[in-house]
Amino acid sequence: MDDGSAQHRWERRTQRPLMGLAVVFAVAYAVPIVWPDASRGVTGACEVVEWVVWGAFSLDYLVRLALAERRGEFLRTHWLDLCAVLLPLIQPLRLLRVVATVLLVGQRSRMATQIRLTTYVAGAVVALMMFGSLAVLSVERESPDGNIKSMGDAVWWSFTTMTTVGYGDHAPTTGLGRLIAVGLMLSGIALLGVVTANIAAWFIARFESDDVEERRQTAAIEALTEEVRALRAQVAALSEPSGKVPEKGRT
Repeated sequence: MDDGSAQHRWERRTQRPLMGLAVVFAVAYAVPIVWPDASRGVTGACEVVEWVVWGAFSLDYLVRLALAERRGEFLRTHWLDLCAVLLPLIQPLRLLRVVATVLLVGQRSRMATQIRLTTYVAGAVVALMMFGSLAVLSVERESPDGNIKSMGDAVWWSFTTMTTVGYGDHAPTTGLGRLIAVGLMLSGIALLGVVTANIAAWFIARFESDDVEERRQTAAIEALTEEVRALRAQVAALSEPSGKVPEKGRT
């Protein structure tokens, strides 16, 4: 994509505002869960904020689609964004507003080349743990057989699930809770793979750099050796008497 295209300019200008809206969404989503005794007005306001943020991301997607020079290619390469926009509209899947927002933020943050991979992975881990904890607490707290009743239980469960340790002291009992667990496990494995690949790539690049430097030094030493040999030959030629006749030339 051309850096001067209208789509790129839009993405560059709206990136920070959308990141800010994502933080607002996180707060609005967390308040009713962390504060279950909140008044109806507070919970209603938080729900309105959630839908407004989702609407902003949906509008952003539509504008990017309209500005794309090749809309068919945009749809093929941004299908995950489309799913994140459409899924929360389905009534039974409204909890996916959390997943949708995380996905949309992740897609936009990857477009920012100044964000290093380490920062992105760390942010993704924190975001997934936070949203996973809140999501599982919201669906498991009212379950008769559930054992995730507090925020501390939810955070501990999210941490052990993402790291695939799984002590089993806390586990979801509802279908939706188990679906969240599957998502966290897959996300944890994927992030671990990214970290491992990044470390391996760093070592490979370091070894290749050392190898290139070693070859450069070897070539320089060989060139210096050849120069020394040539200088020795010149010195030897200059040290011979000019009038001396070689033995083979005598009669």
